[in-house]
Amino acid sequence: MSGHTTLAPAGTAAKRKEARTVILSSYLGSTIEFYDFLLYATAAAVAFPKVFFTGTDEWVGVVAAYATFAAGYVARPLGGVIFGHFGDKVGRKGMLIISMAMMGIASTLIGLIPGAGVIGPWGAVILVLLRVCQGIAVGGEWGGAALMALEHADPKRRGFAASFVNAGAPTGAVLGTVVMGIFSALPQDAFLAWGWRVPFLLSFVLLIVGMFVRLRVSESPIFAEAVAKEDAQGAKRKIPLLDVLRRPKALIMIMFAGAAGFGLQVVLPTFSVTYAVSKGAPQQGVLYAFAGASAISILFVLLGGRLSDRLGRRPVMIAGLALFIAYLFPMFGMLGSGNVGLVFVAFTVALILHSCLYGPLAAFVSEQFGTTSRYTGAAVGYQLATLIGAGFTPGIIAGLYKDSGQSIFPVVVFLSVMALVSIVFIALTRESKNNDLTTVR
Repeated sequence: MSGHTTLAPAGTAAKRKEARTVILSSYLGSTIEFYDFLLYATAAAVAFPKVFFTGTDEWVGVVAAYATFAAGYVARPLGGVIFGHFGDKVGRKGMLIISMAMMGIASTLIGLIPGAGVIGPWGAVILVLLRVCQGIAVGGEWGGAALMALEHADPKRRGFAASFVNAGAPTGAVLGTVVMGIFSALPQDAFLAWGWRVPFLLSFVLLIVGMFVRLRVSESPIFAEAVAKEDAQGAKRKIPLLDVLRRPKALIMIMFAGAAGFGLQVVLPTFSVTYAVSKGAPQQGVLYAFAGASAISILFVLLGGRLSDRLGRRPVMIAGLALFIAYLFPMFGMLGSGNVGLVFVAFTVALILHSCLYGPLAAFVSEQFGTTSRYTGAAVGYQLATLIGAGFTPGIIAGLYKDSGQSIFPVVVFLSVMALVSIVFIALTRESKNNDLTTVR
């Protein structure tokens, strides 16, 4: 016993160092993945309608571009199923390397697609196919990154550790929006001809950086222990997806609990950017305003995760959604002012409120499942939430706005109802911050 006591501090220190390395790698990897994925959202707002959907009414082109954006969200659950299966069977680390390579290659190729003036409608077809590849990749990325951070972390700090993965989303949004904003300063003809492509081509550089980071982390200890235990007992390994579907309640609950968070999140870099520009705010100023607000929100995502370790996941998430509902009309009022300063305030407050939901969400979702089906359950549940919450929301609200004679009222009603539905499902889901992650069920 005395020998064990002597070795414990060194072992604890090593585990903490490893946990910090894994959390950092998950954050950086998530940042790179979401740079690629959310860069598409910005391009769909400012470039794709004019590059791939020429010859149509302005808002018709916007709706069409958002339809291609939705293809990525349709594909994300498929990515969750594929990568989740092998992540629960083979391990988390290998799947993260594959998902990053897939995302980086698809994003680079998007920057090389000829416009409608060169190959007609085939440009839009190729765009959709590559967007599907992006969706599959990010569908596998999130689950693995979240679980690596969660399963290496101190049990009392799981919400904070997992929040670094979700903090990668606004960080990626900042990088993507800043880069796109720089090139949007070009003359319009130059920007539409080649300027918008450069941020996508830079994805290949980020891919190299991301691979270097990913190759340096170790496999999840909780997963390795669970597999070793099953092997020692001679237990037959279950098919993870079937194991999750045998108890579908958790999947359904987290799907609807998280939907509004993604719906509200995706409205900001898509419809809100387009709306602010249409009301007279300069395009580059709006993009920088969103980038600045996203940078501020990174700290609040981490704060949301830390608060959830103290107060519980559910109270923090419900408070964020309720406040966001109350804020919708003032937000669109500032976005429609034509004043970049007010647009910045609108984005900043919106993202701070959203962080209350987004910070705890990674831990909230992942803690609902047992170890040997956690990757599949968390990835599929999370990605289904993104599909129903974000996949079609930009197109729906752009259509509502256009069909109502450009009134913002139906947009606010739609987003409010979505948020209320998520509040109900969060309230009905059991609190998970004290769940034992080593349980295999």
